Amino acid sequence: MNLSFFDQFTSPYLLGIPLILLSVLFPTLLFPSPNNRWIPNRLSTLQLWALNLITKQLMIQLNKTAHKWALILTSLMMLLITTNLLGLLPYTFTPTTQLSMNLALAFPLWLATLLTGLRNQPSTSLGHLLPEGTPTPLIPALILIETTSLLIRPLALGVRLTANLTAGHLLIQLISTATVTLLPILPTVSILTMLILFLLTILEVAVAMIQAYVFVLLLSLYLQENT
Repeated sequence: MNLSFFDQFTSPYLLGIPLILLSVLFPTLLFPSPNNRWIPNRLSTLQLWALNLITKQLMIQLNKTAHKWALILTSLMMLLITTNLLGLLPYTFTPTTQLSMNLALAFPLWLATLLTGLRNQPSTSLGHLLPEGTPTPLIPALILIETTSLLIRPLALGVRLTANLTAGHLLIQLISTATVTLLPILPTVSILTMLILFLLTILEVAVAMIQAYVFVLLLSLYLQENT
């Protein structure tokens, strides 16, 4: 039983062993494994269609040299979507509500895009720090601002995903608690809050998919700047 609304975001333990790694790897078990059949079943066909659609949307804005990132970005997209959606089920733990995990995903990938740009096109990558035509007195200030904006990108990625999912989970728990509490006292109001809870759950399903897409899309935009 939760002692507070924020207990749902604490990492689960079993006999002193953290289960967050299991909760991260569990969504991958839901995907159908490939087989040698010429004609796949409906689930495999749906999965292939979703993977092709996601890959096309992510790669359409990148040049050919960045297409080698397709496997990483598509896999990250599917992992975030399945993790976020499974976290909406009752009595489940959502690893993506942990800022540490989101930063662990965002920082290495952002750093990889930055190092890729510095290695392949250092002049262009460094040129993003100073817009063309900047007046001479403003050059130090603009370089400082652009450098800060560049370094804060992984933090913004992690905080955006964490804040949106955490806020949604808290709203669902607050409204569900109000629904159960008002049921014996004010049944009519309880039915109204139940309807709001249903609509909010649909909204959170959309948010779970949209935030995963935004996370990966921003990474692809960072990659586009450095390739």
